[in-house]
Amino acid sequence: MTAPARTRLSPDERRSQLLDLGVRLLATRSLEELSIDMLAEEAGISRGLLYHYFGSKHAFHEAVVRRAADDLIAQTAPPGEGDPLERLLVSVTAYVDYVDANYEGYLSLVKGAAGNDTLREIYEEARAALTDRIFREDAQGQIITDSATNRLLVRGWSAMIEELVLSWRAAPDGVARDELIALMAASLPAIVGVIPPG
Repeated sequence: MTAPARTRLSPDERRSQLLDLGVRLLATRSLEELSIDMLAEEAGISRGLLYHYFGSKHAFHEAVVRRAADDLIAQTAPPGEGDPLERLLVSVTAYVDYVDANYEGYLSLVKGAAGNDTLREIYEEARAALTDRIFREDAQGQIITDSATNRLLVRGWSAMIEELVLSWRAAPDGVARDELIALMAASLPAIVGVIPPG
């Protein structure tokens, strides 16, 4: 029996492959559980090769979290067409699906951001990317106009949405996924409606 031919990857391709594997493993494990040994075994490579590409376990964790945050931003991008509320619904639905599928890793990011400056920076960059979308104006218009007050409001809404999804995922307690999504998508226009006219 002949062994399958191995493909030699460039350093960038190998690093990207290892990050993809790290993100996949992070979906069902906490960041603390994501060890160099586990990744080396899953990838079929030596620990030394992982250290060669990332330098340390800490640097590897940061790279995996950054890749996961980039995936979250990409997967929750609203469509280019449709009215603002329809696009918000699509984006919120994708966010729920992402957190549901990657719960352990996402929860690790949220918890890790509280005690780690680098993780906090990645977390804040991801949150800013998600909330800044709401203020982008296009032919279909915006849900909310851009102002300092509204940016503060959307930041609070974003924190509420994150808490709703994490709490629901941990203990759904009879709340259906579609019910949660409808509540989340309707909450921003409802909150905007209580802002006194400027």
